[in-house]
Amino acid sequence: MSRLTPMMKQYLEIKEKYKDHILFFRLGDFYEMFFEDAEIASKELEIALTGRDCGLKERAPMCGVPYHSADSYIAKLIDKGYKVAICEQVEDPSKAKGIVKREVVRIITPGTIIDPSMLNEKVNNYIMTYIENENGIGIAYADITTGELKTTDFKNLESKKKVLDEIMKISPREILIREDFDYNSSILKDIQKNYNVLITKYYNRAFEYKNSEDIIKKHFNIFSIDSFGLNDRKLCVIAVGSLLDYIYETQKVPLLHIDKINIYNYDKYMILDKFTRTNLELLETIRGKDKRGSLLWVLDKTCTSMGARTLRKWIEEPLIEIKKINDRLNSVQILYNDVILRSELRELLSKMYDLERLSSKIVYGNVNARDLISLKTSLKVLPEIKSKLSEKKFELGKIFEEIDELKDIYNLLEESIVDDPPLSIKEGGIIKSTFNEKLRELRSAITDGNKWIIQLEERERKNTGIKSLKISFNKVFGYYIEVTKSNIKNVPDTYIRKQTLANSERYIMPELKEIENKILTAQEKIVDLEYELFNEVRNTILNNVNRILKTAKNIASLDVLLSFAEVSSIYRYNKPKVNNSKIIELKNARHPVVERVAGEELFVPNDTLLDDDENRFYIITGPNMAGKSTYLRQVALIVLMAQIGCFVPAEKAVIGIVDRIFTRVGASDDLSQGQSTFMVEMSELSNILNNATKNSLIILDEIGRGTSTYDGLSIAWAVIEYINDTKILGSRTLFATHYHELTELEDRIKGVKNYCISVKESGDDIIFLRKIIRGGADKSYGIQVAKLAGLPKKVIDRAKAILKKLETNDINNKRDYKDREIAAINLLEDTPDNTSDYINEKLNEKQINLFDYKSSEIINELKNVDIINMTPMDAMNKLFELVKKAKAI
Repeated sequence: MSRLTPMMKQYLEIKEKYKDHILFFRLGDFYEMFFEDAEIASKELEIALTGRDCGLKERAPMCGVPYHSADSYIAKLIDKGYKVAICEQVEDPSKAKGIVKREVVRIITPGTIIDPSMLNEKVNNYIMTYIENENGIGIAYADITTGELKTTDFKNLESKKKVLDEIMKISPREILIREDFDYNSSILKDIQKNYNVLITKYYNRAFEYKNSEDIIKKHFNIFSIDSFGLNDRKLCVIAVGSLLDYIYETQKVPLLHIDKINIYNYDKYMILDKFTRTNLELLETIRGKDKRGSLLWVLDKTCTSMGARTLRKWIEEPLIEIKKINDRLNSVQILYNDVILRSELRELLSKMYDLERLSSKIVYGNVNARDLISLKTSLKVLPEIKSKLSEKKFELGKIFEEIDELKDIYNLLEESIVDDPPLSIKEGGIIKSTFNEKLRELRSAITDGNKWIIQLEERERKNTGIKSLKISFNKVFGYYIEVTKSNIKNVPDTYIRKQTLANSERYIMPELKEIENKILTAQEKIVDLEYELFNEVRNTILNNVNRILKTAKNIASLDVLLSFAEVSSIYRYNKPKVNNSKIIELKNARHPVVERVAGEELFVPNDTLLDDDENRFYIITGPNMAGKSTYLRQVALIVLMAQIGCFVPAEKAVIGIVDRIFTRVGASDDLSQGQSTFMVEMSELSNILNNATKNSLIILDEIGRGTSTYDGLSIAWAVIEYINDTKILGSRTLFATHYHELTELEDRIKGVKNYCISVKESGDDIIFLRKIIRGGADKSYGIQVAKLAGLPKKVIDRAKAILKKLETNDINNKRDYKDREIAAINLLEDTPDNTSDYINEKLNEKQINLFDYKSSEIINELKNVDIINMTPMDAMNKLFELVKKAKAI
């Protein structure tokens, strides 16, 4: 260490404190990295790895990036999961005694990014704290670019599934945990495995209750945490306190824009688990992970980044309080009806920049003069927005009241900052002369000095007779007199030669240097004064940043409401009626996304009537591709749209409040967890049956397809009975199935109704009419669908022949064993030889012997089952028992 150069000693001392960070070490106009950091960065950033003398025998590995373009390089490292520490020169090198003092001024991690160029302007960037102990689980999360801070807790560890859903809904970029917490045994392992999130271990003391309580009290300047209602929510206190501690540690500035804690209960909104959010494609499509094709894509007509972020939150957190829903719907109605007002407000909003993230730049001290001009431009339209809203101030009362015109801030910016300032705040040219008398005087001195230069140039041309004489300036020599070689003989003795060029000579003179000194001194003073004045302006705005953020929040809400009104107008949506009933009634309803992709004129609307009496459970049959899945999702999306406060694609919509939407759609393996298709299906189904309520909406698209026919049918049957039973759940349910046997339940169970997708037959072909009608489907049309899908003609023809034989020799309807065996043999008449041999062999092995009765015992047992007096679960268990016996034959 003693042999190291002073600069390298300084580097290593700082690096010791930030071992798990890539240290960006400022050297002049570059950020340099050394040793292991350099090797990592050169590889990840694809930049040259060089070396630097460090006082040791071997040169230190080194790489670097220009400071003015460092953001793009930092962003790449962050995306790859690294943390970056920014080490700046914190004193003027020209005034430093010895080595320049340097300090880490900011730490950048995925959850603490503040530079807009590294962020998606339409998506919040959350950092979260996760605390788990014997009392339960607590989480707190913040977007440090907007000042949002929220927390909640889960009182028992059995609620881990709910915590998992909540974390996945929030989608944090970084999760903070105790240093000694083994997250491999927690739900965080699943999250990290499947999502791009950094798990950061932070020192244990930050998670101690007393430490967290003290940080909260200090940050919010309060005497007691009771001020936020945290006195009986210790997990929330620890989560919030540790999160604030970490943000302070990484940003190293007062967090003035985080001015409140939003404590919430996750069940105060409609609950949407990860399967539902995925299956309904709320924010992105399942296949391409694209916004196009999602509900967000349809509804997003926002004009501001703030509004776009708020829209995402509203979609993921539908309301369940009728008053709040109707407040939104009524606001949308006003904006929907007044086309001129809507158009004018949207035009004004389109002129606004991102007030939230501009405010955060002010808080973190990295705002420049151009940012302040963007702020001024945004504030300029506020009085006009407020004036437009005043026309509807009674109907849009809350938004109208809480938008602050911020005229004092606008006036300050108008008076102080030039209209087109430079990017740098340390080179002058950003403050108007009229803003400060001393600044005006200094600029006058420069103006006068420049006039003196012009006058001196004219005088010297006249005195010397050299018409081409000119006075110029550069940073090396300052002001100088330039004379061409042909006129050197006319140069007076008072000129002092400074530089010889190929075609001219450069001179100085005492009078010129005197003027230069006055001008340059004034320029230095101007730069220093402008920087001082800029900081005064910034600090004034900083002291009012929460006013700006409050207004930004209301502008964002207004933007979303305008977006809803605009979408509703363009796409012919209508206002739903939301109430406390158990009715979901939709007249000529359409799928909001499919009709946009397929074309409105091609989409066939459908009706729905669900209630808690005769129409509680729809069993929907029909062929694949006919539109069952579209219909199921359509109903769910319309309910969700109504409860976020948007009009819906239906002529009429009555929505009885839904507390949760569940979806069990499609089939897929979860190989990472060692789960088969059937196990995944059953796990999702278990989640539904254990968490649904009578106020839930359940969407089931094929249950039991991952197992044998009779197992699947048995499970589906039992599930229908269980969900439909008002003493257990009684949830409103749409159930699409290929088990046509289930249509018999309409006559047996009150509340169950059969529906199917109508199909028109044309010879061997079918036409899907996409219309939901009463009754069960009498055919599956599987072969016709296979033909539409493009299967080879030979396969289709063979399938038709086999189907005809199956229908003619219906094995399952043969009561006598001998008849069944004859029917099975008849199937083999047209079968290719090798296939016939194989099937005969299996018949002899009795592996497909459906007809060997010993099963008379099972038949008798089945006949004696008292279905009427059995509970759904007893029935399900009995079915499993009988199936097990049948398999053993």
